[in-house]
Amino acid sequence: MNQIEPGVQYNYVYEDDEYMIQEEEWDRDLLLDPAWEKQQRKTFTAWCNSHLRKAGTQIENIEEDFRNGLKLMLLLEVISGERLPKPDRGKMRFHKIANVNKALDYIASKGVKLVSIGAEEIVDGNVKMTLGMIWTIILRFAIQDISVEETSAKEGLLLWCQRKTAPYRNVNIQNFHTSWKDGLGLCALIHRHRPDLIDYSKLNKDDPIGNINLAMEIAEKHLDIPKMLDAEDIVNTPKPDERAIMTYVSCFYHAFAGAEQLLEWIQRTIPWLENRTPEKTMQAMQKKLEDFRDYRRKHKPPKVQEKCQLEINFNTLQTKLRISNRPAFMPSEGKMVSDIAGAWQRLEQAEKGYEEWLLNEIRRLERVEHLAEKFRQKASTHETWAYGKEQILLQKDYESASLTEVRALLRKHEAFESDLAAHQDRVEQIAAIAQELNELDYHDAVNINDRCQKICDQWDRLGTLTQKRREALERTEKLLETIDQLHLEFAKRAAPFNNWMEGAMEDLQDMFIVHSIEEIQSLITAHEQFKATLPEADGERQSILAIQNEVEKVIQSYSIRISSSNPYSTVTVDEIRSKWDKVKQLVPIRDQSLQEELARQHANERLRRQFAAQANAIGPWIQNKMEEIARSSIQITGALEDQMNQLKQYEHNIINYKNNIDKLEGDHQLIQEALVFDNKHTNYTMEHIRVGWELLLTTIARTINEVETQMLMRDAKGITQEQMNEFRASFNHFDRRKNGLMDHEDFRACLISMGYDLGEAEFARIMTLVDPNGQGTVTFQSFIDFMTRETADTDTAEQVIASFRILASDKPYILAEELRRELPPDQAQYCIKRMPAYSGPGSVPGALDYAAFSSALYGESDL
Repeated sequence: MNQIEPGVQYNYVYEDDEYMIQEEEWDRDLLLDPAWEKQQRKTFTAWCNSHLRKAGTQIENIEEDFRNGLKLMLLLEVISGERLPKPDRGKMRFHKIANVNKALDYIASKGVKLVSIGAEEIVDGNVKMTLGMIWTIILRFAIQDISVEETSAKEGLLLWCQRKTAPYRNVNIQNFHTSWKDGLGLCALIHRHRPDLIDYSKLNKDDPIGNINLAMEIAEKHLDIPKMLDAEDIVNTPKPDERAIMTYVSCFYHAFAGAEQLLEWIQRTIPWLENRTPEKTMQAMQKKLEDFRDYRRKHKPPKVQEKCQLEINFNTLQTKLRISNRPAFMPSEGKMVSDIAGAWQRLEQAEKGYEEWLLNEIRRLERVEHLAEKFRQKASTHETWAYGKEQILLQKDYESASLTEVRALLRKHEAFESDLAAHQDRVEQIAAIAQELNELDYHDAVNINDRCQKICDQWDRLGTLTQKRREALERTEKLLETIDQLHLEFAKRAAPFNNWMEGAMEDLQDMFIVHSIEEIQSLITAHEQFKATLPEADGERQSILAIQNEVEKVIQSYSIRISSSNPYSTVTVDEIRSKWDKVKQLVPIRDQSLQEELARQHANERLRRQFAAQANAIGPWIQNKMEEIARSSIQITGALEDQMNQLKQYEHNIINYKNNIDKLEGDHQLIQEALVFDNKHTNYTMEHIRVGWELLLTTIARTINEVETQMLMRDAKGITQEQMNEFRASFNHFDRRKNGLMDHEDFRACLISMGYDLGEAEFARIMTLVDPNGQGTVTFQSFIDFMTRETADTDTAEQVIASFRILASDKPYILAEELRRELPPDQAQYCIKRMPAYSGPGSVPGALDYAAFSSALYGESDL
């Protein structure tokens, strides 16, 4: 629940650091496990859609649909009930990154530490980072607030599951992975809270898929918990994904823990409503009133609806149980409907009179607070005016000021004297209000009196200090006229020279990033031009220092007790000397860094050329080999053995070429270490080469496997090489897409071209033979198998049995593994699906009766 609760709950801060640190230490690389990633994709997608549907939308692909950040921000708004900043509606990459950053900032604002999750990864569709981000959201908003017997989050959810399933046989919940594989844990949770929905006594521990599917279907239909997992994924995975299971189970907690949460809310709210301790200030009492009205307007209505729904659900459950002659459902002690009703009655009782008491207290404080506020306003106004005035009057700033500054200080002091006289009336009013508050026995009268006395004492001191400062200013004014012109001359020349030095230091220390020799050469040329201007700058520096020396000489000659600092300029002699020394130090350092960068760019250029030379050779070589293999698989004119030898030679050449790939990898590593990001000498990248190389290895292996399969089929079926070539030519002709597959229309055209008179029923029968799995395509192996059956006139059941006996190594039965190893996948699946189990002598688990299958094959037309 995301409702804000009254009382102390308003300022509650989630103490989630410890649990979140524990989560960060989990092995994040486990997401790379394909089975776990599949489970997390499905679970997290369903969890997100269960919330997004409230906003009338959903996601299909979890790493794609969150990339622009819009649905991610919408998801956070739905589950939190809060508004996020307005999203950027542009379609550029930086718009998407901005939206995702707004979502991540909101998550971080809730006390969640985002480890290694950045907006760029989400925008780029990084599956691992996207799943990690969704898991973080689930932890914060669905699991973190779970609390059971002083345990919270993951441990609290696990303890809740253990408590709820403890009475059930064959259920032992110890974790969020293997403990849920048989489905009984999910069925037990449903039965514990809704026994009308499931008959636990009829469940079979040996039917885990049935149990899990039953629980998920009931949860989706009756509890509004979407199906987030596939039963097969849970059962067939040695260790199901913990995060996926925990996400799904947490939905049951939020669906069933309504009574407990409602009672906890009532128990926390009653003490807040019964508290009648008055506050000392109007603001504090108004805050209490605002909290109460907020409670009545926002927090209580959902709880009223929740209470009514609990009563409806309980009565409906009891009615269904009574109709089916089953025992009544008895909640645990302290959580019955009567307990909730009693607690609610106590809540209503505590509410009575609370608002009236608040309003009376506010009216009582209003009058006294008005006078106190009036005092504070006038006192604050005076104190703000007087703040720092004593320090100003005590300053000896005129002793180190210029003539212009002393004259300005004198005019300023005259204005202050006028202002001081105007504030006399306010001080008298402050004293009168303080006296009245004392008479009214104000609760904070001690502080009021102290503050009033300080104001009066300060007022007397200000009058004395004002007269003394006027006398000092008039005396100092006459001493400074002689050096004013020298200060003015210094300021006119020092300021531009100081700016020049600061600019020079900034340029000399400026970090540069270059990617070519030409760019660094340009920087070196500019630096040489700068060094040529240094002699002229040194002459200006000496002239400026001479002016300041003359000022100090005048001050010493006439014994003037003032600072030699210049009122027209903030630049000092020491600053000029220091900055000039810094400029001279930075020049050789800049020289060295530019030369080092020049050498590095030369080295990078060598690396680029070295990598490009190899990549430009390897890339075309891989492409040529791919084309040669493709031509070899399509243009078959010789014997299959000759083709096999040719392919083996290709494979040998490819394996021997691996050293070139390894060497290129080494050069690529050097380029990466040197932070070289582009290479104008080649269009190939290491990723292009890797993908091409892996595709080449896959293609040659697949082509060799296809030829081997054709040879086995040729030998088993007695097909001649000429027939095989003819079959290949016909298949290639009607393979319009040239992808090794014919669709149904291509296959029909091929049969018609060979003289078949096909009706719809006959064509449908043939398709069950060549496409038994209904994939919509016909492979070359299926085509050959069909043509072999059509052209062979002498095949008999005995010949087929003899062929299977060879495959089974003379055993009277054959195993599914042997069929998959020896036959093409579609043919193997066809046989496994239709062969009856073997029950004769020497039978083993999984044995199939190929003799009965062969007899039926030649005895029944529907096979």
